[in-house]
Amino acid sequence: MSSDKSCCVSFSQCFFDYSTPKSLVIRSKRVGALNRLFQALVIAYIIGYVCILKKGYQDTDSVISSVTTKVKGIALTNNSDLGTRIWDVADYIIPPQEENSFFVLTNLNITPNQTQSHCAENPGPKSSCSSDQDCQRGFRDSRVNGVRTGRCVHYSELNKTCEVLAWCPLEKDGEPPDPPVLAEAENFTVLIKNSIRYPKFNFNKRNILPHINSSYLSQCVFHRKTDPDCPIFRLKDIVAEAEEDFQAMAVHGGVMGVQIRWDCNLDIPENWCVPRYTFRRLDNKDPDNNVAPGYNFRFAKYYKNVDGEEVRTLIKGYGIRFDIMVFGKAGKFNIVPTLLNIGAGLGLMGLVTVVCDWFVLVVMSRRHLYREHKYSYVEDMRLLSNEV
Repeated sequence: MSSDKSCCVSFSQCFFDYSTPKSLVIRSKRVGALNRLFQALVIAYIIGYVCILKKGYQDTDSVISSVTTKVKGIALTNNSDLGTRIWDVADYIIPPQEENSFFVLTNLNITPNQTQSHCAENPGPKSSCSSDQDCQRGFRDSRVNGVRTGRCVHYSELNKTCEVLAWCPLEKDGEPPDPPVLAEAENFTVLIKNSIRYPKFNFNKRNILPHINSSYLSQCVFHRKTDPDCPIFRLKDIVAEAEEDFQAMAVHGGVMGVQIRWDCNLDIPENWCVPRYTFRRLDNKDPDNNVAPGYNFRFAKYYKNVDGEEVRTLIKGYGIRFDIMVFGKAGKFNIVPTLLNIGAGLGLMGLVTVVCDWFVLVVMSRRHLYREHKYSYVEDMRLLSNEV
């Protein structure tokens, strides 16, 4: 048969070609070694990575979690505005309950004995004035402390500002005390109670493990080496594990993350499923971008004086908010993902043939001979008879 009959000479002939696999045994140590090497790599990938490392034989489920906290601790302070005072949980945990978080007051600026009256606005570009014409009556803005009366009054001997109807005396802008008022907050402790569930496997557990009794719980404090299962944490230790200094952070406040990870292999005993705790700071602590640092908010305590007049103490509180984040995944043997992952891995065996064919037909010195043996062309016998 001539060489022009051994390949497609027209589109119609190529379109109606049919290819069928052909078994060709090449006795070559180099090709055989390459073939076995790639087969070994595929098998190692299936067994080592898919089955062992990624547990491809398991069905998985994501964790559902609930968290409650209880903080304990007492602090003694001696402040010029508040005098000698004992602080307990009702004073420094604001609000008493939050969802998956809690706030601990560590520092504060106090403006006592405020009443609703008239007073001069704090000096500033928008509040300074020289006459009543500079103060628009009834003007209000979210950046000022009250409603302007239309009068320009003396704030001091040298400064005049617009008068406002507000809670007077006004809060003075300034830095929080350093060291912080509630420096003893570093020794407060928090009990974190975390319950988790994997609904697909009907599996429930909590971080107060079965071997923890009430006697142990009343005296333990979490320690990475000696007490890794204790659910009671000292606030200073939480901040220290995030490589932060509690006293420095307590001045302006901040946000800490308590991460609880539940990764459970339900094919092994249940007592191996235990929580792992990690801690990190979540708010920005960039020294080059320190505008409005930390975490703070204002709240007030109201009462009435002897004249029946409503009076309040305004507190700008600084503190640390602890956000508790629960992550986790559970796995258990299931025949369906096992077959799917093994089948997908075995499909890679076809890649071994492609690599070896490329090596034989492109790299080896006798590639022309191998190509002749690998590809054969057979014409339709009816076409041959017609030509004859």
